[in-house]
Amino acid sequence: MIDFSNTEYLQHINYLRSKPKHLLRDIGDQWRTPDALFLAINELYGPLVLDLFSDGQNNKCPHFYTESDNALAQDWAQKLQEIGGGGAFANPPYSRAKKHKGSYITGMSYIMKHTIAQREKGGRYVFLVKVATSEEWWPGEKADHIAFIRGRIPFDLPAWFSPANKRQEVTTASFGIAVMIFDKTWTGSPISYLSRDVLLNRGMELMNELKEPQTLVIAA
Repeated sequence: MIDFSNTEYLQHINYLRSKPKHLLRDIGDQWRTPDALFLAINELYGPLVLDLFSDGQNNKCPHFYTESDNALAQDWAQKLQEIGGGGAFANPPYSRAKKHKGSYITGMSYIMKHTIAQREKGGRYVFLVKVATSEEWWPGEKADHIAFIRGRIPFDLPAWFSPANKRQEVTTASFGIAVMIFDKTWTGSPISYLSRDVLLNRGMELMNELKEPQTLVIAA
């Protein structure tokens, strides 16, 4: 069993987290998925119970892998079976491909290769990915469904980010995003379109519902 708890990639991330102040370029692939967006996607394609790429603090699901687990060394399909139902969620890192002791830990091509292999074993894998149809890693028809989101999606700063100066004081960054579904039991259309505003508004509604106090009903 390879120990992934001290890879060069993780060392660099821990170094960034330990810095007292940061530049926007420090964020790299650490932009966070907005809660409202996740809740809306979870309602559409969930329940999503396993976050494949988290830092242990920004996970969107009750079960998750961190960088020290190396999701590319894990059996996602088996984990979903152990959990007892539901799908997996991923906002994957876009770092250049890196290895640790011969095993890939980053690289979108290798992430997609592992995802397709896990799909064959069973389970649903719901990805948020940048719209990059010209990139070699873009899976195209190997994805069972691609939902293109109309409108750029604002992603959140990581919790550890502390701006070094006024020029670094932004609260979000916007990207063109698609939702990709890998699920060999999918029976819907291969392509659809979603509205950013509808998704985020629905997500905010769900967030507000979660904040509302629950009324305890006691039977007579």
